Amino acid sequence: MDVIVEFNEAAFRHGISKEDILCAYMNRICDADLGEMPEKYAVIGFDRAGTPLEIMYNPVDDNTISIFHARKELWQE
Repeated sequence: MDVIVEFNEAAFRHGISKEDILCAYMNRICDADLGEMPEKYAVIGFDRAGTPLEIMYNPVDDNTISIFHARKELWQE
């Protein structure tokens, strides 16, 4: 089953494009819940240029997520 991805405007705050965010989400190497923040998850994945991105999202329902944060990994800046 495919996941429906929604975007919060905050996801673009660091200048990452929708296409690169989607690419990184689809090419993730880590997907973990943020224990201290219920219903928030962090992903590390690669954008279209192979740059690692940090992405955070909330599940909306069983088939939908809402991405609210995306930025280059700190050591990439």
